[in-house]
Amino acid sequence: MPAIEVGRICVKIRGREAGRRCVIVDVIDKNFVLVTGPKNVNGVRRRRANISHLKPTDDALKISRGASDEEVYKALVEAGKLEEYVQMEKI
Repeated sequence: MPAIEVGRICVKIRGREAGRRCVIVDVIDKNFVLVTGPKNVNGVRRRRANISHLKPTDDALKISRGASDEEVYKALVEAGKLEEYVQMEKI
């Protein structure tokens, strides 16, 4: 199981969004990924994030590379992970 892949749900462990979950939308290079919350779900904006600032979880969504926030939201609802996803995690 690759830890850093498109669709992997992670917890941010650094920054103002620490403790919130995000979804990897694209892998930029060996150090950075593009993540989204989506912002209207839990407040995490679509942005570049350092891989060392993320803690991958065992959960992954079936999304395509570069998926929009609406597609990520639909995938969360279809997987039944929305309730668990919105809750913050203690860091």
